[in-house]
Amino acid sequence: MKPTHILHRSLRHTPATAVRGEGVWIYDSEGRAYLDGSGGAAVSCLGHNHPEVRAAMHAQIDALAYAHTGFFTTEVAERLAERLVADAPAGTSHAYFVSGGSEAVEAALKMARQYYVEIGQPQRRNIVARRQSYHGNTLGALAVGGNAARRAQFAPLLIDVTHVSPCYAYRDQRQDETEAQYAQRLADELEDTFLRLGPETVMAFVAEPVVGATLGAVPGVGGYLRKVREVCDRHGVLLIADEVMCGMGRTGTLYAVEQEGVLPDLITIAKGLGGGYQPIGAVMAQERIVSAMQRGSGFFQHGHTYLGHAMACAASLAVQEVIQRDNLLAQVRRQGDGLRARLQARLGDHPHVGDIRGRGLFMGVELVADRATRQVFDPARSLHAQIKREAMARGLMVYPMGGTIDGRHGDHVLIAPPFIITDDELDQLVARLAEAIDAAIGGLTR
Repeated sequence: MKPTHILHRSLRHTPATAVRGEGVWIYDSEGRAYLDGSGGAAVSCLGHNHPEVRAAMHAQIDALAYAHTGFFTTEVAERLAERLVADAPAGTSHAYFVSGGSEAVEAALKMARQYYVEIGQPQRRNIVARRQSYHGNTLGALAVGGNAARRAQFAPLLIDVTHVSPCYAYRDQRQDETEAQYAQRLADELEDTFLRLGPETVMAFVAEPVVGATLGAVPGVGGYLRKVREVCDRHGVLLIADEVMCGMGRTGTLYAVEQEGVLPDLITIAKGLGGGYQPIGAVMAQERIVSAMQRGSGFFQHGHTYLGHAMACAASLAVQEVIQRDNLLAQVRRQGDGLRARLQARLGDHPHVGDIRGRGLFMGVELVADRATRQVFDPARSLHAQIKREAMARGLMVYPMGGTIDGRHGDHVLIAPPFIITDDELDQLVARLAEAIDAAIGGLTR
């Protein structure tokens, strides 16, 4: 392979060159086909090369590619906002379009802070989030995230954020407590944290309804988010639901919080919003937050060059229209049940699979050295990296990660295929994944 001048994610390895995609498949320059079992990073909800999304993008670029939002709005951005607000949780009134998930989280944090300034509570500055969460890679988003390994070298640059326990039943729920008791224990910890910080100083609690990259598709136990909402309401704290990875239909409903019976104040979305056809993210805001800024300063003091980019909005609108027209949320639920059943059948009794969890087409498999004790593999062996290598060798893209438990220890595989995946393709996905897991673990134990 010829030398590269791209600063790739790995400086020791140049990845294969992708040249085309079709449905759930990506093809490289050597003619190899890869089943996209993770949608990249839970992005490609419609798969690759969807003709209607392509057509919408062509039509938009023929008309107008870009207009700065300091001067203009565009029809396509307005239509996308209307669609998203119409389908959003009650009280949502506005969408704020950015270029991706990290930008969406940064914007949500600033929106929360400005809201309190506008209503005369400028003392609210503290943010609370959860350990082992992931909220993005820009400095504000990284500070809110709770993965110790990702934060470590940048810690001197990060704002102070307080982190509480994740809702991680496989590891943290005690044998002597019910789900309701576990949820209450976590809610009590959150309330105690607010009280310790001074509840009048707390601005927001940030959480992924289903934790993605850093925990591996872990939903909260029943009632957990409702109890969190109650604690936030008691102390006037905003709840920010980070649905960048788990939202936009990935778990079987357009917004993951729909399954929780909870109304967040701000929701961040990206990834499946545009399906990878263009970079786009958004903050979905409740009317009272926007109204406070309208009545006060009259503007949101934030901005980026590519806010509301016309091409990105055109691609996203087409993606959302296809999802609705083709009833793909029902497809996610149906194929999600099929994926879970296949994973259970093939890996449920595997000696090194500790947990299979998730919702819809958003599933995680946690690997362990010993099922009985839940002991992890030596992190120095990088099992997750070996699984990725073995999966790619078998023509399968999945999303393995290390540091599941504390940023260093533990390994899991995240599975998030396109919503259009067929039964035969699910069979291939699970078969290739099981082979990759066995090969990777076999390589460690030899």
